[in-house]
Order: sequence, then C-alpha cells, then structure tokens
Amino acid sequence: MAGRGSRLRPHSLTVPKPLIPVAGKPIVHRLVSDIAGVLNEKIEEIAFILGDPAFFGDDVIEHLQTLSAELGAKCSIYRQLEPKGTGHAIMCAEPSLSGPAVIAYADTLIRADFDLDKEADSVIWTKRVDNPSAYGVVNLNDKNEIIELVEKPETFVSDQAVIGIYYFKDVAVLKKELQYVLDHNIINGGEYQINDGIKRMMANGKIFKTGTVSEWMDCGNKEVTIETNQRMLGFLAADGEQLIAKSAKLENANIIEPCFIGENVVLKNTTVGPYVSIGKNTVIENSTVKNSLIQTNTKIMNANLDNAMIGNHVHYNGNFESISIGDYSILE
Repeated sequence: MAGRGSRLRPHSLTVPKPLIPVAGKPIVHRLVSDIAGVLNEKIEEIAFILGDPAFFGDDVIEHLQTLSAELGAKCSIYRQLEPKGTGHAIMCAEPSLSGPAVIAYADTLIRADFDLDKEADSVIWTKRVDNPSAYGVVNLNDKNEIIELVEKPETFVSDQAVIGIYYFKDVAVLKKELQYVLDHNIINGGEYQINDGIKRMMANGKIFKTGTVSEWMDCGNKEVTIETNQRMLGFLAADGEQLIAKSAKLENANIIEPCFIGENVVLKNTTVGPYVSIGKNTVIENSTVKNSLIQTNTKIMNANLDNAMIGNHVHYNGNFESISIGDYSILE
C-alpha cells in the first residue's frame, strides 16, 4: 500500500487510499478480514509496505497496528520510498518473507468462499470475467494448473483474471526468485514485477493453482469506489449485518436501505438511500442522498446528491448532484 492513490484524488490527498472507508470500514480492514476468512487459520504477522513517511505517518501506523491486534497478529511496517514496482515492494519486506504467506494489493475488495489448496506451491486468486482481453489472465493445463501468465491476450487464453492476491506455501521461494530479478535488473514496464519472480518459479517446476473469488471490487477512482460501496452494502445487508448505528438521530428522516449510518449521525428533514454510507458525527439537513459515500464529521445542507463522494470535515450547502469533494472543503 505504498502508492499515493492519485486516481482517487482529492480523497487520497489527506488519507491513504487503503484507509478510506467503504460501507463503514476502511478498505484494507475489509481486505485483510476477508483474506483471513479464506485462510481459516491463525495469522501470525501482517506486514504492510508503506510509502513516504511524510504521507504514511504515525497515525497510519497506529491504525494498522490496531487492525493487526484485532486479528491477534504481529504488525510489521516496511517502506518503499521509490515506486519501483510490485516485485521491489515485496522485497522491501524481505525480513518477513518466510513460511506460508499471502501477498495482496490493498486497493481491492473481494467476496470469496473457496478452500485454499495449501498443498500447491502457490495459489493465484482469480475472478472469471466477461472480457479477458482487458486483464492479465492465467493459462491452465489439463490438470487445472497455471502454466503461464498472459497480459491482455488478443486471442482467448482463459476467462480467469488475476486480481492481485497470491498465496505461497513458502514465500522464501518467491523471495529468492525476486532477488534474482533485482540482481539482474529484469524490468518490465519500467519496474520490477512480481510476475517475473512467479515466472521463474514456474520455470523451476513449482505448482500453481487458482482460487476463484465470487466478487472482485475495485477502489481505484471515485466512480468505481461508489459502485463498490453500493455492492458491498448489498452483500452486508444480505448477510444480516447491522449497518445503522443505534446512536444515529433521525428527525423527520427516512432511510431507504441498504445504508451504512455511523455513530452519532444526525439526519433532519432528509431522505437517505439506497446505497449510501455516512461516517460518524456527520449531519445532513434538508437533503436527499442516494448512491453516495460521505465520510466523518461533515455537514451537508440543502443537497440533492446522487453518485457523490464527500470527504471528512466538509461543509456543503448547494444543489450540485454528482460531486467529489475532498477533506476540509467548504462550499456554501
């Protein structure tokens, strides 16, 4: 999670993208919890690869330490100070690269219910897609083993796209191959890539299998993040999760579920929903809000919002509909 999340600006200017809440919980929280559910065993350590300390500071580290503690795991923090690619980022966490491990990119959300094949040397998590030519996909042999990774194939290879989550029975094997990639300056797209380490493992006879998720949701930009919030609220509601805080105050207000309503939210003369997430201590008056993502400590008045994303500590009073406003903004 070392990147600056430039596609999600202005929201990622003040909060690292993996810590932006979706359906009431930060992206990285949901991702780690969902991975833990698939593993179905105790996690000993969670290693986070962060970027520049000036942006990923002590408050971020404290947040990640709390997340790790909730799962009973040790928290390790590493830094990638230059954007040199996924392979380089993983090697920044070199002291933690031993034993069974999952490697994941922290801007993705999943829904998964499959049994992880822990006898395979590696499992690459995939999602069946309708347009595989737009993705990196896996090529399988007649034993359903992965024999090749193909980026945006022009002819059909498979419909299973790589989503950026990997299991390794012994991640030290990947570490050895990535060290070779770094030592021999093997660069693709101007960066050191995890795929080059994986390809070396395959060439040495390691067995790769697929783990196919049922849902794969992106949080790359404002539009897809709102869509992911919508889908996640639907899943959580279907799971019977309590999404409306008991401390929320409703005065002549109507909630069309599913919605996430955080602690001490005030809704006055307002209709909210469906598919709206509102962070704690936010006040909304004389407004209609649907299909939107609103963070904490914000005040919204006289608004008719649809497909909106609004940050923390915002004051908004106006009649624009589809908006994207970062933290500490005032529009009155």
